[in-house]
Amino acid sequence: MVCVTYRLGVGLLLVCWVTLYSSVIWANEPAIRVGLAEAAQVLSIQSADSFSLLLPSGRKFHASGQVTIRRQGAGLLLNDRAVAETNMWVEGSTSTYHVRVETKNENATLSHPGPEWVVRGPLEIRLNPTGLALINWVDLESYVAGVVSGEVGAKWPLEALKAQAVAARTYVLYKKVENQMQSFDVVAGVQDQVYHGHSVRAESVLKAVEATRGQVVTYENRPIFAAYSSTAAGFTEDALYVWALDLPYLKGVDCPFDEQAPRYDWRTSFTFDFLEQQLLKEGYEVGKIATFTPYTFTPSGRIDRVRLLHSRGETILRGQDLRRIVGYSKIFSTQFSIESLGQEVVVVGHGAGHAVGMCQWGMREMAELGYDYQSIVRHYYPHTIILPIDRVLLTTGD
Repeated sequence: MVCVTYRLGVGLLLVCWVTLYSSVIWANEPAIRVGLAEAAQVLSIQSADSFSLLLPSGRKFHASGQVTIRRQGAGLLLNDRAVAETNMWVEGSTSTYHVRVETKNENATLSHPGPEWVVRGPLEIRLNPTGLALINWVDLESYVAGVVSGEVGAKWPLEALKAQAVAARTYVLYKKVENQMQSFDVVAGVQDQVYHGHSVRAESVLKAVEATRGQVVTYENRPIFAAYSSTAAGFTEDALYVWALDLPYLKGVDCPFDEQAPRYDWRTSFTFDFLEQQLLKEGYEVGKIATFTPYTFTPSGRIDRVRLLHSRGETILRGQDLRRIVGYSKIFSTQFSIESLGQEVVVVGHGAGHAVGMCQWGMREMAELGYDYQSIVRHYYPHTIILPIDRVLLTTGD
């Protein structure tokens, strides 16, 4: 094998012509592909230990310190060295990787800092039309610990942490089956599950994950779509009205357990001008808005559709689309009413999130009342069975 050493900024880069490392195998549990970034402009990767960058051509770069990866034309730039390939693997460190992401602003002219990650496991980098995709390959149980750390408080009751661990494990296995032809299984944010990487994990979280290791919520022996959200504030929602999914285990159930949630009740406001601007950005042809009102409701009492009257006519919006357009940090749920219309639209509501499946604050209260995690899971996901992973079908159904 012929090797050549290059100096890349603060570290050394050793280039060797070898066979590309092309698969990641864990003997006892599935590997999860976590999308950390989809359109990064710059990636900075460093580790306390040396690590390797492997290219499809067979070249292998051994690096120490920090390596910066940028898009350059149809290829990549590793610090100041150009390579023609469009993807690579980062692996070999026995320590963690500290990854920093830079993205573009809306005008696509200036870079600005994005998220930072501390992770273990190999990293895959792919060049796509919008930038660099960064994918963390991590074993299932380590991923679950990172999600429990990100989704709920480490001081929550142990049975609640166990319920969250089982739901998180189930959700990612469902997505792994669904996205097997995609470049990653889940993204590391609220679009899927909030993943905190391999940052410090509380003993309570690790205990909950270990106590439920390999346990999966199933329907007909397959992982369920284990949806969950913060606060139901009443009945949970039927998935039919949020995602047009008619699933027997995602029907509305009573949730009288979350009255202590910080967003059980909320109030917000915004101007018609703001709403018009947001709608125009989304491609809706609206004029000057005169008023908007709830139009139809779901069986749980949430807003299914809203009706907007404006100078160009009428627009009917799904309640979930209104939340997305106005902002999830303004309209926390579709369980709201309009208090007043004037210079500002004043909205009062209850709950936070889509309200489908398990209610996290309800889960917490149930645990405090003495329910074990199996009972919590059965309550929010009726008609399901918890099975060990070796008895679960991890394939697409007929």
